[in-house]
Amino acid sequence: MHVFVTGASGWVGRGLVPELLAAGHKVTGLARSDSAARSLRELGAEIHPGSLDDLDALRDAAAASDGVVHLAFKHDLFFAGDFAGATDADRAAIDAFGETLAGTGKPFVMASGMLGVLGLPSGVVATENDGLDPDSGTGPISGAGGRMANARQALALADRGVRSSIVRLPPATHGRGDNGFTTTAIGFARQKGAAAYVGDGGNRWPAVHRDDAARLFRLAVESAPAGSVLHAVGDEGVPIRQVAETIAAHLHLPAVSVTPEEAGDHVGWLGGLWAVDGPASAQVTRDLLGWEPDGPGLIADLRQGHYFS
Repeated sequence: MHVFVTGASGWVGRGLVPELLAAGHKVTGLARSDSAARSLRELGAEIHPGSLDDLDALRDAAAASDGVVHLAFKHDLFFAGDFAGATDADRAAIDAFGETLAGTGKPFVMASGMLGVLGLPSGVVATENDGLDPDSGTGPISGAGGRMANARQALALADRGVRSSIVRLPPATHGRGDNGFTTTAIGFARQKGAAAYVGDGGNRWPAVHRDDAARLFRLAVESAPAGSVLHAVGDEGVPIRQVAETIAAHLHLPAVSVTPEEAGDHVGWLGGLWAVDGPASAQVTRDLLGWEPDGPGLIADLRQGHYFS
């Protein structure tokens, strides 16, 4: 297959491109800068210049491909508080891909989020069947409703002759080179002189190794049925206290309990998420595609030490 990938030079994309190439596929990556283009060429991908806002470039690349994996998202806008700007840009890209792929039967696989946005009570294990109702709540993440609506829009392309699917990623999508949530938590621990957890720290986050997630995206573009919701979950739920204590041990700092009101002072913008108890299952995904994560779990990955070098 010839697969077009947005976000190909990003964290998951840098795992997905080699995964697709090793499986014999041709890859073209969207590159909005010279540095992104260089990175993709080094991985062996071809380049399609443009940005997420360049809808004509997206349409052209999709038309020239056998399928699309949409990883890109304007996280800088999202975390700066411009939730509408980030989700509106994403929706425009989804619609552009939908127009181009409609009636072709080609795959469209989109990355989506997982933690705390499915409208489930705290502590309930989320499955692939949750969060599909438009009336679902969105938990503690401001602006997450727009991302959920976009995911449902992507799934709805199945009714227009597109083999669409979404892959929900945990916030702890970890591995060597990670610059996301896990690295952010480590940075706050260094800055504050302690690794914090909220209350007894028993709340859990799902997690997956980046390379396992990349393999799931490859399986999805190859064979996921239209309308599939997939969970990239290796660890169903890692207690945040265990994460904090592992970070503390490597940094030679104390691990401390804080109240929900104090969380923002210790983990900054992660404060609203650090107490979320949002375990998730991937059993449906495993049964459907035969995906079995084999990378290290989050704690084992932290203990390797590369996050602290």
